[in-house]
Amino acid sequence: MTPADKLYMQRALELAKLGSGYTSPNPMVGCVVVHEGRIIGEGWHKAYGGPHAEVNAIAAVADKSLLPRSRVYVTLEPCSHFGKTPPCADLLISSGVRDVVICNTDPNPLVAGRGIKKLLEVGAQVEVGVLEEEGLDLNKRFFTFHTTKRPFILLKWAETADGFVAGPNCAQVQISGKLSQRLVHKWRAEEQAILVGTRTALHDNPRLNTRHWSGKSPLRLVIDRQLQLPGHLHLFDKSHPTVVYNYKKQEEHENLYFVQLQEEEPLLSQIMQDLYQRKVLSVMVEGGTYLLDSLLQEGLWDEAMVFRSMSQRIGEGIKAPAMLNGQLQEVQSIGSDQLFHYKNRRQLTVSS
Repeated sequence: MTPADKLYMQRALELAKLGSGYTSPNPMVGCVVVHEGRIIGEGWHKAYGGPHAEVNAIAAVADKSLLPRSRVYVTLEPCSHFGKTPPCADLLISSGVRDVVICNTDPNPLVAGRGIKKLLEVGAQVEVGVLEEEGLDLNKRFFTFHTTKRPFILLKWAETADGFVAGPNCAQVQISGKLSQRLVHKWRAEEQAILVGTRTALHDNPRLNTRHWSGKSPLRLVIDRQLQLPGHLHLFDKSHPTVVYNYKKQEEHENLYFVQLQEEEPLLSQIMQDLYQRKVLSVMVEGGTYLLDSLLQEGLWDEAMVFRSMSQRIGEGIKAPAMLNGQLQEVQSIGSDQLFHYKNRRQLTVSS
């Protein structure tokens, strides 16, 4: 691995990030074509169903005769199967590319080394693992989905300086500032789905959309075991798709899906299984303490973002969740709030 390899792969990773929020259930992928130390083409996967990064990068090369003497950097193993688009490994081969540098192999069983195998079979030189850790972090949702058979779970809550998330009797309290609220809407645009429990839906009546940020709104998920939530809540306005997990019925209406779960089976495990079947790669959980504590206790989470007011105190109310197995990664100041970023220590142990 040369300094030049790192430089060009870093550029490919930067390009891949441009697809954030638009490629799921596909991964974010970037591609750079280099000839004699000069980038002659680059591209990224812009949206699910559209051309892949390699396609866009090859198309950007003005002089295709240079491709057999070029080195191609791609952040994920080129696909080897027909999906929404033809195999990218075949495109590289037919374009005469014989020198490929790859950041990560693809964990998707439909690929899983087959793209690399195709390139090697035609005599291409293939190097794998350049900036591997950066690539794993970029596509942590995609890798979590395929390796654990469940979505990547991001927990989020806001707590007062004295450790409360709501007032007495679940009374709603505005804790985080405007900058923090805007950041949360940015996160919503980057995740595929957003989950709340019954109490949060009832007491906060959230919209769970991205009205304070550009980008598509996530799939809304709500747990309502006995179907007790009133129909006038924003969650049921059919403005965008909503899944209601319950024990009573299995029905579908316009943008509203009731999924019946079994009372004798673990609730969260059933939800994770359903989301995996729906190919939902990531879920942000904005539920109350009960739901968040349940996920923390069962280890069903990957990262957590916790806003803490530096000045607001309410003295009594609903206590914030107890952070279990969380390893603090970073603390930032966001306006009048502090933002604590945790990762699940169990996941970190497994990944290492």
